Amino acid sequence: MKLSRHYTTPNQSPYAEIEFRLSKSEIRNPDGSMVFSLDEVEVPLDWSQVATDILAQKYFRRAGVPARVRRVEEDGVPSFLWRSEADTAELASLPAAARYGSEHSAIQVFDRLAGAWTYWGWKHHYFDGVDDAQAFFDELRLMLARQNCGAELPPMVQHRPLLGLWHRLPQQGPLLRRT
Repeated sequence: MKLSRHYTTPNQSPYAEIEFRLSKSEIRNPDGSMVFSLDEVEVPLDWSQVATDILAQKYFRRAGVPARVRRVEEDGVPSFLWRSEADTAELASLPAAARYGSEHSAIQVFDRLAGAWTYWGWKHHYFDGVDDAQAFFDELRLMLARQNCGAELPPMVQHRPLLGLWHRLPQQGPLLRRT
């Protein structure tokens, strides 16, 4: 598929125009005892506390995230879609307690989700070329950053039903709607 950029610029981070802030997320029992707490959660400035809590409590990978990673080259895949793996040499230079942890930034989640969806699209030949895949990746990351603050969404996600998901299984052919 051929894609046009609407809200992003080639060779510029989709986050360039978005301000981020550090917040705290926590869940307390009715008696006041702490169930969950995470300090220094990086989110877009305009996000509500509810959006911040949902991200931190439902979408962050909470353990096993390496503090240092390296990209793994894959033939036929654009470099921006290469997966990352733990950089064992770099991790060895860190104190053991600092080697692995959890995600702490909305950017990590946006890049992880958009990267996975764009990678799947690339592997199933949905894009006409690298520029189209990059445009999709960038526009999707921006959409994820703006979705919880009431900003206008990119055209690719406007006018969709509130319930139900559209998906295509490569082995099944046409687009299917799951309600």
